[in-house]
Amino acid sequence: MIDFNRPAFTGKETDYIKQAVMNHKLCGDGEFTKKCSQWMKDKLKTKYSLLTTSCTHALEMGAYLTDIQPGEEVIMPSYTFVSTADAFVLRGARVAFVDVRPDTMNIDENLIEAAINEKTRAIAPVHYAGVACDMDKIMEIAKHYNLKVVEDAAQAVNAYYKGKALGTIGDFGCFSFHETKNYIMGEGGALLFQDDEMLERAEVLREKGTDRSKFFRGQVDKYTWVDFGSSYLPSELNAAYLYAQLEACDKIDERRMSVWNFYNENLKDLADKGIIEVPFIPDYAKHNAHMYYIKAKNIEERTELISYLRSKDICSAFHYVPLHSAAAGRKFGYFVGEDKYTTKESERLTRLPMYYDLTLEDAATVTQAIHDFYKGR
Repeated sequence: MIDFNRPAFTGKETDYIKQAVMNHKLCGDGEFTKKCSQWMKDKLKTKYSLLTTSCTHALEMGAYLTDIQPGEEVIMPSYTFVSTADAFVLRGARVAFVDVRPDTMNIDENLIEAAINEKTRAIAPVHYAGVACDMDKIMEIAKHYNLKVVEDAAQAVNAYYKGKALGTIGDFGCFSFHETKNYIMGEGGALLFQDDEMLERAEVLREKGTDRSKFFRGQVDKYTWVDFGSSYLPSELNAAYLYAQLEACDKIDERRMSVWNFYNENLKDLADKGIIEVPFIPDYAKHNAHMYYIKAKNIEERTELISYLRSKDICSAFHYVPLHSAAAGRKFGYFVGEDKYTTKESERLTRLPMYYDLTLEDAATVTQAIHDFYKGR
């Protein structure tokens, strides 16, 4: 059986977890949490990085810190995970869904401006599959209309736009370290930002509404409740696992990229004949091999393909059902303009197995099965 995903294990994870246990420090913001945050600061050139319990919580923090109010609106693609929308809906905001580009499955930057009205407060671009949105265009629009930008970079840790790390370009960037991502801690995420004025508010929000972070730095004699907040700190056990992954990032990247390139090279003949479509990487983007997908002709063909692969003990999967088509999407948001590509393209997309331990022999089995499926069709 070729699984769709397996959590990565690089070797030092259990050693670091044991070290955390022996340090008698299991709650948040211990040694390994600090090491993970510092790695992101150094590697990704971000000024501030706060580890969180999930990307969902990082997005929630980003939404809170934009000061979006009930009845105000945020623009995002409908082709995304529910957390992108939930973060703002929890603040009472409405969601304006915009169509995607069919080549990258990212928000169509040329349609954003038409979705802006007097209630618009923020834009939440999603870097699908670790491939960058056109951030120059998005940031230009945001500046012109005085909007906040919250990057959903859940799939885009260590991916880049014109040399800048995704998640560091907007006002806030949100990462995921869920076990399906490139670097993992089981459940976890991070909030990135550059604005000095946001640090204290972010720390208070993350620490249950207290100034506990300032207390540990010796800036106050005792900590107290100063504002609203919640508990967004991950356990040191999770952070210890993650730090082993971050230390091994080059090894993880190399393995994932080798599989991604193998898929791309060995499915090129089908793509050249127009039988399938394969991922498109714009010149401005350096992706991170988070995902490899192909697009079938339509949903019927995709369903048959997934079923065929499963009959060969290969697990593949489709991805998001567009949010605007869901009951909650209709309740909390609306689609702006024509749904020209979002639904149609989402119904064609199939994700192939992709994980750290996937061998090129397994990848060859996958590509051969896809070729066999399309023979004579």
